[in-house]
Amino acid sequence: MGAGSREQGAGPLRLGMVGGGRGAFIGGVHRLCARMDGQYELVAGALSSDPQRAQQSGAELSLSPDRVYTRFADMAAAEAKRPDGIEVVSIVTPNDSHHAIARAFLDRGIDVICDKPMTTTIADALDLVQTVRRTGLVFGVTHNYTGYPMVRQAREMVSAGELGTIRVVNVEYVQDWLTTKVEDTGQKQATWRVDPERAGAGGSLGDIGTHAYNLAGFVSGLATRELAADLSRFVPGRRLDDNVHMLLRFENGGRGMLWSSQVAPGNENALKLRVYGDKGGLEWQQEHPNQLRFTRTGQPPHVLSRGGPHLGSDAPRATRIPSGHPEGYLEAFANLYRDLAEQIRARRAKRKPDSAALLVPTVEDGAAGVQFIHAAVESSAKNGGWVGL
Repeated sequence: MGAGSREQGAGPLRLGMVGGGRGAFIGGVHRLCARMDGQYELVAGALSSDPQRAQQSGAELSLSPDRVYTRFADMAAAEAKRPDGIEVVSIVTPNDSHHAIARAFLDRGIDVICDKPMTTTIADALDLVQTVRRTGLVFGVTHNYTGYPMVRQAREMVSAGELGTIRVVNVEYVQDWLTTKVEDTGQKQATWRVDPERAGAGGSLGDIGTHAYNLAGFVSGLATRELAADLSRFVPGRRLDDNVHMLLRFENGGRGMLWSSQVAPGNENALKLRVYGDKGGLEWQQEHPNQLRFTRTGQPPHVLSRGGPHLGSDAPRATRIPSGHPEGYLEAFANLYRDLAEQIRARRAKRKPDSAALLVPTVEDGAAGVQFIHAAVESSAKNGGWVGL
């Protein structure tokens, strides 16, 4: 299925959103990317728990006033009763509310798209896994970096054996925006991310470390057997980690390293992945996402370009504009929304979805991310001792 295609004669999926009101960065990203292929129409929202902010946010998005809610439970109940009610909900709230919101809509038969990390506890994560399996509903977790064409190209090359047996995976996601105690200024995005009551057990670990961990597994195809982690709080008075160093041991005997930091001056959004096997190696950087560096053992490196020749099938399907034109974050995010639309339409039509649309992180991937966070916290509490996954 190419970008923008959908069931013959079918209109956009009716989308609801919880969170993402005025001043929320990620809510705007989700809405923009959901619209990119014409697959969704936002028709309802519980955009804020503050009634005035909710109505203002709804008005700005041209929502009908009677479909702007202040409580997600009210939204789930009301929309489920409407003949034109929402078909899928997007959850873009802080981490502590994800589980309750997701259950409210899953229990009403509504498919779910959820920001990461999926929940703050392992028990809640496993509850969502069981609920999705029981209901057969679609549940996608927006680890959006899996939507980049060259990330999907890397995954396809590893899966095809072009790197041989994977020996080493190094991944890092490094930022600098929390180098000072930004949370004390009242900055909304910082305040909840350093609050264990809202963010969960991980700070930098949960916010961006989970992206790095997911990306490493997505491309390499390897499951982590155990990890050893060192979590730091470098900014005095900070309640959650702002830097993480970690060693990984994979089930195939391979080894990995993960570095996640939000206190590294000079780094804006530096996500970088390196994968090495006995036949070759790959390197990809999010800030230069349209190139993938590939080296066969004993040969000079060369660069594969998005939109260029000699690519597999996954990267072209995820590519939207010609080679040489910058393409990145929003398009990758939109690829996940497009793929989830295909999954939802296929489920409703009782047909198999396009296999290429199944690359979106699942509820099981979301649960793996939550387990990763808790294993890392446990390991660090044991002075970096190895903890099994």
